[in-house]
Amino acid sequence: MSYSIDPIKVSLNDLQNRIEDTNLVPSRASLLDGIENKFKLLKQYGIKTFADLRKEIKNAKNIPSFSSKTGIDVNYLTLLRREIESYFPKPSKLKEFNWMPKDEIGKLESNGIKDTASLHHAAYDAKNAADLARSKNVDSEFMETMIKLADLCRVQWVSLITARMLVEAGYDSASALAAADSKILCNALMQVNKGGRFYKGNIGLRDIQRLIKAAGYFSD
Repeated sequence: MSYSIDPIKVSLNDLQNRIEDTNLVPSRASLLDGIENKFKLLKQYGIKTFADLRKEIKNAKNIPSFSSKTGIDVNYLTLLRREIESYFPKPSKLKEFNWMPKDEIGKLESNGIKDTASLHHAAYDAKNAADLARSKNVDSEFMETMIKLADLCRVQWVSLITARMLVEAGYDSASALAAADSKILCNALMQVNKGGRFYKGNIGLRDIQRLIKAAGYFSD
Protein backbone atom coordinates (compact mmCIF):
# COMPACT_ATOMS: atom_id res chain seq x y z
CA MET A 1 0.00 0.00 0.00
CA SER A 2 1.41 3.36 -1.03
CA TYR A 3 1.85 6.02 1.65
CA SER A 4 0.83 8.71 -0.83
CA ILE A 5 -1.49 8.82 -3.80
CA ASP A 6 -0.07 7.24 -6.95
CA PRO A 7 0.26 10.01 -9.58
CA ILE A 8 0.71 7.47 -12.36
CA LYS A 9 -2.88 6.33 -11.80
CA VAL A 10 -4.26 9.88 -11.92
CA SER A 11 -5.05 11.25 -15.37
CA LEU A 12 -4.62 14.93 -16.17
CA ASN A 13 -8.41 15.21 -16.39
CA ASP A 14 -8.73 13.73 -12.90
CA LEU A 15 -6.19 16.21 -11.58
CA GLN A 16 -8.06 19.10 -13.14
CA ASN A 17 -11.29 17.83 -11.60
CA ARG A 18 -9.64 17.60 -8.20
CA ILE A 19 -8.47 21.19 -8.35
CA GLU A 20 -11.86 22.39 -9.56
CA ASP A 21 -13.71 20.42 -6.87
CA THR A 22 -11.42 21.50 -4.03
CA ASN A 23 -12.33 24.41 -1.79
CA LEU A 24 -8.96 26.01 -2.49
CA VAL A 25 -7.29 28.19 0.10
CA PRO A 26 -7.45 31.87 -0.94
CA SER A 27 -3.78 32.00 -1.94
CA ARG A 28 -4.39 29.30 -4.58
CA ALA A 29 -7.85 30.28 -5.78
CA SER A 30 -6.39 31.79 -8.96
CA LEU A 31 -5.60 28.26 -10.16
CA LEU A 32 -9.20 28.17 -11.35
CA ASP A 33 -8.66 31.13 -13.68
CA GLY A 34 -8.61 29.71 -17.19
CA ILE A 35 -7.86 26.23 -15.89
CA GLU A 36 -9.58 24.49 -18.78
CA ASN A 37 -7.45 26.25 -21.37
CA LYS A 38 -4.24 25.79 -19.37
CA PHE A 39 -4.81 22.07 -18.97
CA LYS A 40 -5.61 21.88 -22.68
CA LEU A 41 -2.16 23.35 -23.35
CA LEU A 42 -0.62 20.72 -21.07
CA LYS A 43 -2.35 17.98 -23.04
CA GLN A 44 -1.18 19.46 -26.33
CA TYR A 45 2.37 19.34 -25.02
CA GLY A 46 1.95 15.63 -24.29
CA ILE A 47 1.11 15.58 -20.59
CA LYS A 48 -1.30 12.72 -19.95
CA THR A 49 -1.04 11.95 -16.24
CA PHE A 50 -0.41 13.65 -12.93
CA ALA A 51 2.95 11.87 -12.90
CA ASP A 52 3.89 13.42 -16.25
CA LEU A 53 3.12 16.90 -14.98
CA ARG A 54 4.86 16.40 -11.67
CA LYS A 55 8.00 15.23 -13.42
CA GLU A 56 8.12 18.46 -15.42
CA ILE A 57 7.53 20.96 -12.60
CA LYS A 58 8.58 19.24 -9.38
CA ASN A 59 11.90 21.09 -9.60
CA ALA A 60 11.07 24.81 -9.51
CA LYS A 61 14.15 25.53 -11.64
CA ASN A 62 12.49 23.78 -14.58
CA ILE A 63 9.39 25.95 -14.55
CA PRO A 64 10.64 28.86 -16.75
CA SER A 65 11.66 26.43 -19.49
CA PHE A 66 8.40 24.48 -19.22
CA SER A 67 6.49 27.77 -19.36
CA SER A 68 8.17 28.64 -22.66
CA LYS A 69 7.39 25.21 -24.09
CA THR A 70 3.71 25.17 -23.10
CA GLY A 71 2.77 28.86 -23.20
CA ILE A 72 1.53 28.71 -19.61
CA ASP A 73 2.50 31.61 -17.35
CA VAL A 74 5.38 31.00 -14.92
CA ASN A 75 3.38 32.29 -11.97
CA TYR A 76 0.53 29.91 -12.74
CA LEU A 77 2.85 26.93 -13.02
CA THR A 78 4.57 27.92 -9.75
CA LEU A 79 1.22 28.02 -7.98
CA LEU A 80 0.19 24.73 -9.60
CA ARG A 81 3.41 23.15 -8.37
CA ARG A 82 2.67 24.26 -4.80
CA GLU A 83 -0.82 22.83 -4.97
CA ILE A 84 0.09 19.42 -6.36
CA GLU A 85 3.12 18.98 -4.10
CA SER A 86 0.86 19.59 -1.10
CA TYR A 87 -0.89 16.33 -2.07
CA PHE A 88 2.27 14.50 -0.92
CA PRO A 89 2.76 15.31 2.79
CA LYS A 90 6.31 14.68 3.95
CA PRO A 91 6.44 11.70 6.35
CA SER A 92 6.73 12.80 9.97
CA LYS A 93 9.44 11.42 12.21
CA LEU A 94 8.02 9.29 15.01
CA LYS A 95 10.01 11.23 17.60
CA GLU A 96 7.87 14.26 16.71
CA PHE A 97 4.91 12.52 18.36
CA ASN A 98 6.11 13.90 21.68
CA TRP A 99 2.92 13.04 23.57
CA MET A 100 3.50 9.33 22.97
CA PRO A 101 5.83 7.22 25.19
CA LYS A 102 9.42 7.93 24.19
CA ASP A 103 10.67 4.49 25.14
CA GLU A 104 8.11 2.79 22.89
CA ILE A 105 8.99 5.09 20.02
CA GLY A 106 12.63 4.27 20.64
CA LYS A 107 11.87 0.57 20.21
CA LEU A 108 10.28 1.22 16.84
CA GLU A 109 13.21 3.36 15.75
CA SER A 110 15.66 0.64 16.75
CA ASN A 111 13.69 -1.68 14.47
CA GLY A 112 14.11 0.68 11.54
CA ILE A 113 10.67 2.28 11.79
CA LYS A 114 11.50 5.95 12.14
CA ASP A 115 8.72 7.82 10.38
CA THR A 116 5.03 7.61 9.50
CA ALA A 117 5.72 6.19 6.03
CA SER A 118 7.79 3.25 7.27
CA LEU A 119 5.24 2.57 10.02
CA HIS A 120 2.39 2.67 7.50
CA HIS A 121 4.14 0.17 5.26
CA ALA A 122 4.97 -2.11 8.20
CA ALA A 123 1.35 -2.03 9.33
CA TYR A 124 0.14 -2.94 5.87
CA ASP A 125 2.53 -5.88 5.64
CA ALA A 126 1.62 -7.19 9.10
CA LYS A 127 -1.37 -9.41 9.85
CA ASN A 128 -2.67 -6.93 12.42
CA ALA A 129 -1.50 -4.30 14.88
CA ALA A 130 -1.14 -6.79 17.72
CA ASP A 131 1.18 -9.04 15.70
CA LEU A 132 3.26 -6.07 14.62
CA ALA A 133 3.49 -4.88 18.22
CA ARG A 134 4.74 -8.29 19.36
CA SER A 135 7.29 -8.46 16.57
CA LYS A 136 8.71 -5.07 17.57
CA ASN A 137 8.35 -5.68 21.32
CA VAL A 138 6.12 -2.67 21.91
CA ASP A 139 2.81 -2.16 23.69
CA SER A 140 -0.13 -3.20 21.48
CA GLU A 141 -2.31 -0.21 22.40
CA PHE A 142 0.58 2.13 21.63
CA MET A 143 1.10 0.43 18.27
CA GLU A 144 -2.56 0.67 17.37
CA THR A 145 -2.63 4.40 18.11
CA MET A 146 0.56 5.06 16.17
CA ILE A 147 -0.78 3.21 13.15
CA LYS A 148 -3.92 5.35 13.23
CA LEU A 149 -1.88 8.54 13.47
CA ALA A 150 0.39 7.46 10.61
CA ASP A 151 -2.58 6.70 8.39
CA LEU A 152 -4.13 10.12 8.98
CA CYS A 153 -0.84 11.93 8.39
CA ARG A 154 -0.95 10.76 4.77
CA VAL A 155 -3.78 13.22 4.11
CA GLN A 156 -3.18 16.71 2.76
CA TRP A 157 -3.49 19.39 5.47
CA VAL A 158 -3.39 16.88 8.37
CA SER A 159 -0.66 17.92 10.80
CA LEU A 160 0.51 15.86 13.78
CA ILE A 161 -1.77 17.80 16.09
CA THR A 162 -4.70 17.49 13.71
CA ALA A 163 -4.14 13.74 13.50
CA ARG A 164 -4.11 13.53 17.29
CA MET A 165 -7.35 15.49 17.52
CA LEU A 166 -9.01 13.35 14.87
CA VAL A 167 -8.11 10.13 16.68
CA GLU A 168 -9.46 11.51 19.95
CA ALA A 169 -12.63 12.56 18.14
CA GLY A 170 -13.11 9.00 16.87
CA TYR A 171 -11.98 9.51 13.28
CA ASP A 172 -9.01 7.20 13.32
CA SER A 173 -8.24 6.54 9.64
CA ALA A 174 -8.16 8.28 6.28
CA SER A 175 -11.25 6.32 5.24
CA ALA A 176 -13.16 7.35 8.38
CA LEU A 177 -12.21 10.97 7.73
CA ALA A 178 -13.34 10.70 4.10
CA ALA A 179 -16.75 9.42 5.21
CA ALA A 180 -17.26 12.11 7.86
CA ASP A 181 -20.06 14.66 7.93
CA SER A 182 -18.31 18.03 7.98
CA LYS A 183 -20.58 19.67 10.57
CA ILE A 184 -20.50 16.69 12.92
CA LEU A 185 -16.73 16.41 12.62
CA CYS A 186 -16.29 20.13 13.16
CA ASN A 187 -18.33 19.96 16.38
CA ALA A 188 -16.40 16.89 17.52
CA LEU A 189 -13.06 18.62 17.03
CA MET A 190 -14.32 21.70 18.85
CA GLN A 191 -15.13 19.48 21.82
CA VAL A 192 -11.69 17.88 21.69
CA ASN A 193 -10.14 21.35 21.62
CA LYS A 194 -12.38 22.71 24.37
CA GLY A 195 -10.59 25.28 26.49
CA GLY A 196 -7.91 25.74 23.84
CA ARG A 197 -6.39 22.40 24.72
CA PHE A 198 -4.52 22.15 21.42
CA TYR A 199 -4.68 25.65 20.02
CA LYS A 200 -6.51 28.91 20.46
CA GLY A 201 -9.09 30.10 18.00
CA ASN A 202 -12.03 28.59 16.19
CA ILE A 203 -12.10 25.54 13.96
CA GLY A 204 -13.38 26.55 10.55
CA LEU A 205 -15.96 24.45 8.74
CA ARG A 206 -14.30 25.15 5.39
CA ASP A 207 -11.02 23.78 6.74
CA ILE A 208 -12.80 20.63 7.86
CA GLN A 209 -14.39 20.27 4.43
CA ARG A 210 -10.92 20.48 2.88
CA LEU A 211 -9.68 17.67 5.12
CA ILE A 212 -12.61 15.43 4.25
CA LYS A 213 -12.22 16.11 0.54
CA ALA A 214 -8.47 15.38 0.63
CA ALA A 215 -9.02 12.13 2.53
CA GLY A 216 -11.44 11.00 -0.14
CA TYR A 217 -8.64 10.62 -2.68
CA PHE A 218 -7.26 7.56 -0.90
CA SER A 219 -8.78 4.34 -2.17
CA ASP A 220 -7.28 2.17 0.59
